[in-house]
Amino acid sequence: MTIMQTPNGFDLDNGGRRIVVDPVTRIEGHMRCEVNVDENNVIRNAVSTGTMWRGLEVILNGRDPRDAWAFVERICGVCTGCHALASVRAAENALNIQIPTNAHLIREIMAKTLQVHDHIVHFYHLHALDWVNPVNALKADPKATSELQQAISAHPMSSPGYFRDVQNRLKKFVESGELGIFKNGYWDNPAYKLSPEADLMGVAHYLEALDLQKEVVKIHTIFGGKNPHPNYMVGGVPCAINMEGELSAGAPVNMERLNFVRQRIAECIEFIDNVYVPDVLAIASFYKDWLYGGGLAATNVMDYGAYPKVNYDKSTDQLPGGVILDGNWDEIYPVDATDPEQIQEFVQHSWYQYPDEAKGLHPWEGVTEPSFVLGANFKGTKTNIQELDEAGKYSWIKAPRWRGHAVEVGPLPRYIIAYAKKVDYVTEQVNSSLGAFNQLAGTSLTARQALPSTIGRTLARALEAQYCAKMMMDDWHALIANIKAGDSATANVALWDPSSWPSEAKGVGLVAAPRGALGHWIKIKDGKIENYQCVVPTTWNGSPRDPAGNIGAFEASLMNTPMERPEEPVEILRTLHSFDPCLACSTHVMSEDGQEMAKVTVR
Repeated sequence: MTIMQTPNGFDLDNGGRRIVVDPVTRIEGHMRCEVNVDENNVIRNAVSTGTMWRGLEVILNGRDPRDAWAFVERICGVCTGCHALASVRAAENALNIQIPTNAHLIREIMAKTLQVHDHIVHFYHLHALDWVNPVNALKADPKATSELQQAISAHPMSSPGYFRDVQNRLKKFVESGELGIFKNGYWDNPAYKLSPEADLMGVAHYLEALDLQKEVVKIHTIFGGKNPHPNYMVGGVPCAINMEGELSAGAPVNMERLNFVRQRIAECIEFIDNVYVPDVLAIASFYKDWLYGGGLAATNVMDYGAYPKVNYDKSTDQLPGGVILDGNWDEIYPVDATDPEQIQEFVQHSWYQYPDEAKGLHPWEGVTEPSFVLGANFKGTKTNIQELDEAGKYSWIKAPRWRGHAVEVGPLPRYIIAYAKKVDYVTEQVNSSLGAFNQLAGTSLTARQALPSTIGRTLARALEAQYCAKMMMDDWHALIANIKAGDSATANVALWDPSSWPSEAKGVGLVAAPRGALGHWIKIKDGKIENYQCVVPTTWNGSPRDPAGNIGAFEASLMNTPMERPEEPVEILRTLHSFDPCLACSTHVMSEDGQEMAKVTVR
């Protein structure tokens, strides 16, 4: 990560000192962030950009819609199956293909496996180092760390000897001089506030999460054959069920395999209940005054709805969809992804071109035409530093809007909407967690005060992982019951014959991806894809400005954030990482035949 800044001294005409973070690390993909800080080191302007082009939609034109999932799943190696699931749902929606009950339940288990895995990996391996100082953990008293652990949960790995062993491992690692991912941390920055004991506990759980995450994804290998890109199929799932089948390579799913899945789910539930959620609450209590980074979560949030108990029936979504505007949790608007007046993408500040860039396009009419002019995207400074010109085009990410409003998507919006709709499980989760946090921190915050913040965004992700693990177990029991009732069907290929398809069709596939609302829109003509557009969570959150001047969630979340040391941008990373940005999803480089489609030179 390279940190650049304009000369010291506040320059009001230029919006203050410009801090450039490029690339932003511990995310998926390529991202640049620039902020202006005033004389008090408070962020007054923010510019976020995706720095690589995605042309994946171009690849799909003219292909069989049944094959699209295998291409779009490769958008990312972290988001894995959520793009495949959105793709098969889009094709099924367009062609009116129904799937069996077993296929629905298996897809739900696989989708929630991804949520749980992604949220755990995100917090411990991408985000925790924004709060946890591993070097400070060397000062910890293992006995006091044990007492802290036992005070916040019943986690069995909590003895003084256990934490002493972890501390010794960490000491050898630090003394070796090979710090790896810890090497470039700002470990003496006063923005770090945990006690040495809390830091040691965080490091221990970082290591435990490494072991757990490799076990969780084995659920994908049972039903989808592999990970990170498990197999899917239009019309169902590619695995057969045979309860009497023998265990062997390529064998159908049998009871032994299903019991294996159940055990992995149980391990997830135990880890999340005893480690993940308590850790977030304990760490947050040390940062009780850190309620910055609310961004659009403090005003506008959106989700399509997720986790239906009954396939195709959105009324059974266990996390309901909707839109909240201007922070009014008492009024929730319905969201319809097929309505061209609701979902539109703008490109006035993106490196793409439309026939009329003052107007947005619904994804079914979407255009992916790159337009990058070298040298026209930066503004000069008094030094050689090149700053992005936010008045012009400055990102490879488009700007999606709901009825013209910039909205935030993700676990936090899902939880704000569910809490506002009084979903019982979510209400109990949020109230219980806030009660525990208030007790630890000595505060009396309400959900409306605490959730729309960087800390709230991180907590919502942990709570969603907890809810998903519970729902996975419910799905597992429902799958077993359905199989015992005599139903072993996992696929419906009755409408696979293209001769039975209409000459023209269009559909949309919606998924609650780990990072937020994911939609794939498809248009089919004469059995082939005529147009395909993906609007992914980071497209919403990482979008540039639109023609009305509205900024995206990344940029909004950074505004008014005070920084301890602008040249050590802990606060920028802390807030951006709370979104778990995935620039690989929102921007991607490919072409149909592998030829060069755009060349960008950075000077």
